[in-house]
Amino acid sequence: MLTKERKSELIVKYGGDATNTGSSEAQIAILTENISALSGHLEMHKKDHHTRRGLMKLVSKRRKLLDYLHDRDISRYRAIIAALSIRK
Repeated sequence: MLTKERKSELIVKYGGDATNTGSSEAQIAILTENISALSGHLEMHKKDHHTRRGLMKLVSKRRKLLDYLHDRDISRYRAIIAALSIRK
């Protein structure tokens, strides 16, 4: 899972400042880290359906934040997509 230090790094890198935890970019980065951790867990534990449901909720939340960012500022949306390599 995500440690406090890693979360702080992500907030500073994508939020611009350690106190800017509410920015869409910082939230998307944190969700992406959690999603990648859960994806690795589910590769080993294929029948863990409770975790799979949690993963789907996180993916949905990230999708909503990305849609919000797409509607508000397309350049920030494209920058975060490129930085996190979400689209392949």
